[in-house]
Amino acid sequence: MTSADRLTVQSATVRAVIAQTTTDSADKAAALARGAVEARLAACAQIVGPVTSVYHWAGGIETTQEWQVLFKTTAARYPELERHLLAAHDYETPEIIATPVAAGSPAYLSWITAEATAR
Repeated sequence: MTSADRLTVQSATVRAVIAQTTTDSADKAAALARGAVEARLAACAQIVGPVTSVYHWAGGIETTQEWQVLFKTTAARYPELERHLLAAHDYETPEIIATPVAAGSPAYLSWITAEATAR
């Protein structure tokens, strides 16, 4: 993967991101959520599911039931959250993506910053 293929959230104008992943059980989703919040890599995590995922894998099209985990974190903490999820996840190639938060309640964004700060 070249640096052109990889998007890294580093813009000073992006204060918060919503990162997401999926996993194959509610228990695994809860463990990923709790681990990230306990480590202060995210202010909170929401678990949605089950969801149906349809994707290409190993030369075929798969359809599986998964649980989606949405992490609210800062742009500065995202790289560490990504490393944490890669280490904790049991998928060979887990979905770990982040979307910048373009706007939000100032109080909520401040809360994310305060809670997703290493102590």
